[in-house]
Amino acid sequence: MREIDVERITEAVAKLCWESNVNLGADIGLGLEKALRSEESPVGRECLRGIIENANIARAEGLPICQDTGMVVVFIEYGQEIIIRGGDFQEAINEGVRRGYREGYLRNSVVVDPLRRVNSGDNCPAVIHTQIVPGDRLRITVVPKGFGSENQSRLAMLTPAQGREGVKKFIIDTVNLAGACPCPPLVVGVGLGGTMEMAALLAKKALLREVGTNNPDPFWDEFEAELLREINDLGIGPQGLGGSNTALAIHIIPYPTHIAGLPVAVNISCHVTRHQSAEL
Repeated sequence: MREIDVERITEAVAKLCWESNVNLGADIGLGLEKALRSEESPVGRECLRGIIENANIARAEGLPICQDTGMVVVFIEYGQEIIIRGGDFQEAINEGVRRGYREGYLRNSVVVDPLRRVNSGDNCPAVIHTQIVPGDRLRITVVPKGFGSENQSRLAMLTPAQGREGVKKFIIDTVNLAGACPCPPLVVGVGLGGTMEMAALLAKKALLREVGTNNPDPFWDEFEAELLREINDLGIGPQGLGGSNTALAIHIIPYPTHIAGLPVAVNISCHVTRHQSAEL
């Protein structure tokens, strides 16, 4: 069994919180450049230039790309041959969030109670998803999720009879209803199947796939391409000011489901779509 001290986890999470808020992912950067080359609207092109310039300034100056530095979602792939030593595993993650946001002067956006609305003061707790996997490595992915886009996400429990067309309509309607609110161009994550909570989790995980990569299943790859064309035909455009690039990508993760169900969740992410990973 391989041992990992909790302090290493805390240090890794703190660093990832900072890096993901300051450095635009290379795949998103390439996606924005591609969108700029293809954008038909002059206003849309100016918006994209501004988005790219903002990201470059953030990286050069060590400043957050967006003032909403998000509620932190952490995905853990926990090798089953690992022993965590020196403290509580989940508290080590939260201490990393606490430290990263304090030392990076990042905005604290978490309230301790959804109705009484008192700020926690340290952007904790994080939302932590842990998956046990083979091996002796610990992979940490930090996803700061802003709520301009999170608030536009939706879940539906469709019937099997609604099928492909019902799923397609729900996804496109969700993006159309969101309009300018989630700061397009978007990355659209879709979870399909499982149960209510599984569909929502898969939609969040779908945002982690690199923009510009294909779905490994040709059936879903074709469906993604069709959806992306129709989403971009909505004309919402960059920052909602019109144009041919409403989304950079749509990523679907399917999962087996019950004979009586067709759960579908859409998790919308803004043009930043922040996430960074480390392996211990």
